[in-house]
Amino acid sequence: MKPSDTLRQDISFVTSNDGTRIACASMGRGPTIVRAARWLTHVSRDPESPVWRHWLAELSSYGHLVRYDLRGCGLSSRDVPEISFEAWLADLEAVTSKLEEPFTLLGMSQGAALSIAYTFRHPERVKRLILFGGYAKGLLSRGQSDRTQIEAATLTNLMRLGWGQDNTAFNQVFTNLFIPDGTQVQHDWWRSLERETASAEVAARTMDVLHKIDVSCIAAELNVPTLVLHARGDRRIPFEQGRALAMTIPGAEFVPLNSNNHVLLETEPAWSVFCSALSGFLGDGIPLAGADAGITTAEREVLVLVAKGLSNPDIAAQLGKSEKTVRNQVSSLLEKTGLSTRSELIVRTLSGPMGQTP
Repeated sequence: MKPSDTLRQDISFVTSNDGTRIACASMGRGPTIVRAARWLTHVSRDPESPVWRHWLAELSSYGHLVRYDLRGCGLSSRDVPEISFEAWLADLEAVTSKLEEPFTLLGMSQGAALSIAYTFRHPERVKRLILFGGYAKGLLSRGQSDRTQIEAATLTNLMRLGWGQDNTAFNQVFTNLFIPDGTQVQHDWWRSLERETASAEVAARTMDVLHKIDVSCIAAELNVPTLVLHARGDRRIPFEQGRALAMTIPGAEFVPLNSNNHVLLETEPAWSVFCSALSGFLGDGIPLAGADAGITTAEREVLVLVAKGLSNPDIAAQLGKSEKTVRNQVSSLLEKTGLSTRSELIVRTLSGPMGQTP
């Protein structure tokens, strides 16, 4: 990937209540979307990642995207005295402490449970809740059978032995839990991220906490518009956990996705379904192109900024692209939508999803 294609972002740090420094990244403009911390992120590397870049492009097209690295991971403090669910919650509170308006909170994987706990504690701060590939109960909280205890202990012990190492059985199994349908390039990126984002000991301590999560009781008490999405073939978190989560939260909308991946990849059909559900749920954001229009994620980034009235030079500066690239993408948008002018493109985007008659 060329450097000019990397999404632009600002990185800063906040201090949690125990002195831990948490690395935060922000991109985009408009209503705020906060992505609660999940595992295997590195805010400085994600914008160029073949696994995460399309997520960032999609989410930041709706507004101001704020995300951060888990304590002990990425650019956040590595040598941390405490790794616990309460500590993670305190970190999220520190990240959001300066946000003045209610925001959309996105929780992926264990970030879903964290988002639920935050919303329960601060209902006035969360405008909407999006939960993807999440669960209310960790592995050991779902039952104390011999099988689950052995599975939990085995995974944690294997982490201490194989985390971040090349050509290990653990490395291959762990990567396949998250992106089994990924390309070799994506698998290699995932493995390199293990080495760069956390030590084996931090990974094992983090996994121990994940196994014991249980927010099922407070999930039933939430009163906020909620969208739950889960891949049917998710190998990391069983589909049944996502469905149970949607059934527990009052009024939650549930969208099953036909994928085997815990992290959706841009090339799979489920990604377009996810984008469509996101567009419908966020409502007051700009309606974006559906899969039928054949518009790419990169073009969608440009489209949302065109609709906001930005010029090609301004769009190029914000997205870190050349003006020629932006000009070509605007031309492609006009061709794909059958429109003739930039003004028509803006009107169609604001009036309804692209590819449909307004």
